[in-house]
Formats: sequence, structure tokens, C-alpha cells
Amino acid sequence: MAPNRKVRTNQVAVKRLILLNRYYRITRFYEFLRDTSLKGGIVIAAFVLLLVGLEYFVLDFNALLNSLVELYSPIVVFVTFGLSETILGLLPPEIFIAWASKAETPWLFLLVLSSLSYLGGIVAYSFGNRLFLIPSIKNHIETKIEKHIVNLRKWGGLFVFIGAMLPLPHSIVSLACGLIKYNFRSYLLWALFRFVRFTIYAFIIFQIF
Repeated sequence: MAPNRKVRTNQVAVKRLILLNRYYRITRFYEFLRDTSLKGGIVIAAFVLLLVGLEYFVLDFNALLNSLVELYSPIVVFVTFGLSETILGLLPPEIFIAWASKAETPWLFLLVLSSLSYLGGIVAYSFGNRLFLIPSIKNHIETKIEKHIVNLRKWGGLFVFIGAMLPLPHSIVSLACGLIKYNFRSYLLWALFRFVRFTIYAFIIFQIF
């Protein structure tokens, strides 16, 4: 009986994977993932080229980063970044990762930046989760980020993963999760990939600076 039960379990698992694959194809998830990944690659390449170009032809970027380290305390930079990661992700994380590369303990600073980004997403989630108290603002924001909400409803945690790893505003994806009351524990787990993204970016940016 045990072997037959195992075979049936495997068959069910295979059928489920086939159905999931069909669903993702119908909802154009693979196209979205491809396009977003391509944009992400272009953004990273453009950022690296910009930094290299500035370094060689315009200004000493290393000196600029060193001056930022000297002029502003880590607390000021961390607070600025934390606010940015909570409110629409206004400032590119790559700039702060480059700044961290000049610290005496760059990987520790990177851990702080990653944690602030993760916590900023949680704050954005909580904000979205409580917007029902102000229906007019809730409806306005839902209209503004309707595309993200639609994708979140279709793909769930995978969309949170994309928001954490690729150049989609993590705070907006988190806000959308709160608005539709996406399962908080699942959100927390998928959002952990934010740490993976920062680590990958750091391996690239730290090599430059």
C-alpha cells in the first residue's frame, strides 16, 4: 500500500505543478517575470556604467563617497534610507550600498540597510492595512497602485518575491499587500528575499568601490 500511496502522491504533485504552470502562462506571469528581470538587469548595468563613467570622466566618486562618510553620521544616512524605504522607495538603494562600501565595517552596514528596507516594508504593509479607516484615501491609493494590486491578487507571494528582488518599489508592493490584507506571515517570509537582493548588489558594488 505504501508504494501505491507514494505513487498517487507524486501523481497529484505533478498534476498540481502542471496546473500551476498553466495558470502562470494564462496570467502571463512568465512574461512579466522576464520583462521585469530584463529591466532589472538594465538598471544594474546602467547604474554600474554611470558610476564608472562619473569616476573616470566627471568626478572622483570614491572621494565623493568618502566625503559623505565624513560629513554625515551613519545615523543620519540610516534614517534617510529608512524613510525612503517606507515612503514609496524614493531613493535608489544602490547609492546607499555604495556608501556602505566605504564604512569600516561595510557588511555590517549592509546588514543594517537590508534590515531597514525589510522593516520599512513592514511599516508600509501596516499603513496599507489600516487605510480602511479613511475610505477616501484608501480608494485614492488603490487607484494609483491598481496594477500592483491586480498582480498581487493573481500571483500572491511570487509577486512579493519579485518586489523584494527586482526593481519594483518594495514599499509599494508592501503597501498593496496591506491594502488587500495579504497574509502577514507569508508576506514576512517572501519579503526576506530583500536581504538576498542587497547581498547580490553588494557583491557587485563593493568590487567597484
